[in-house]
Amino acid sequence: MKKLMTMTRQFRDDENGAAMVEYTILLGIITVAVIATVVLVGGWVSTKWTNLYAAISAH
Repeated sequence: MKKLMTMTRQFRDDENGAAMVEYTILLGIITVAVIATVVLVGGWVSTKWTNLYAAISAH
């Protein structure tokens, strides 16, 4: 456990480690934004297809 804590402190103090953490957080934010966009656009497209199907079926 002590070795893990030492490694964690070294990682925290290392500038490359800090940059990697920042990039990881940025990647996480971008991933969440992309997933949210896909879900929202998917719902919009699904609604449009449902309305189109209903309009075609009615005739």
